[in-house]
Amino acid sequence: MAALYLVRHGQASFGNQNYDQLSELGEQQARHLGRWWAARDMQVSRVVTGALKRHQQTAQACLSEMLQQDVNGLDTSAWHCDAGFNEYNHHEVLARHVPAFDDPAAVKHFLMNTPNGKQAFQDIFAQAISRWMSGEYDAEYVESWNEFRQRCVIAMHKQLALADDAKNIVVFTSGGTISALCQHVLGFPDPRFAELNWSLVNSAVTRFHLQPTAEGMLRPALAYLNNFSHLEVLNNPKAITYV
Repeated sequence: MAALYLVRHGQASFGNQNYDQLSELGEQQARHLGRWWAARDMQVSRVVTGALKRHQQTAQACLSEMLQQDVNGLDTSAWHCDAGFNEYNHHEVLARHVPAFDDPAAVKHFLMNTPNGKQAFQDIFAQAISRWMSGEYDAEYVESWNEFRQRCVIAMHKQLALADDAKNIVVFTSGGTISALCQHVLGFPDPRFAELNWSLVNSAVTRFHLQPTAEGMLRPALAYLNNFSHLEVLNNPKAITYV
């Protein structure tokens, strides 16, 4: 059965001026996934990345490990890049709710100097997401919640509609994109989006089975969500991150 694999990028550079860059741990997480797949003879028919640097760095690190293991059928020259799989602008979403957080240094200071800083920040960010998703302030955002969700769904269906023999499509993307696509497939309400987004582990994999319909299309059905077995086997809690 054909399948679509959605891979969240490895740990990025949260709190730094440029978030869109894998940390050293983020690259290691991606390499662990590549070795995990290689050990299971994972066959990759098509590779797609978002247009963000962290997507492409994750793909490069993961697939370079698979190539070292001589995985059959892996053709890195046929990668596709589709900005439709890009993350929503989390910096803008946060700054519209708390203007002081337009400066990443202010976020870092808040986390380091606030009691239970991570939980406090998560609560603020949840409020920022709710504001964005409400639709009441769409004019303040470059991309509204509905526009973001539609963009992600269009990107996925564009891949499913390609007339080729791809069996396993791997997309390297972001947590918000994966959460939006899960919402589309499973039909859960908007407030659950943020809950799912927070739970997705860096380099974790979500798999959709692609079921043919009577109309000759492919319909995605969730097979598993947020699988990070390649990190759990390391027996190192510090290898499991969420940013």
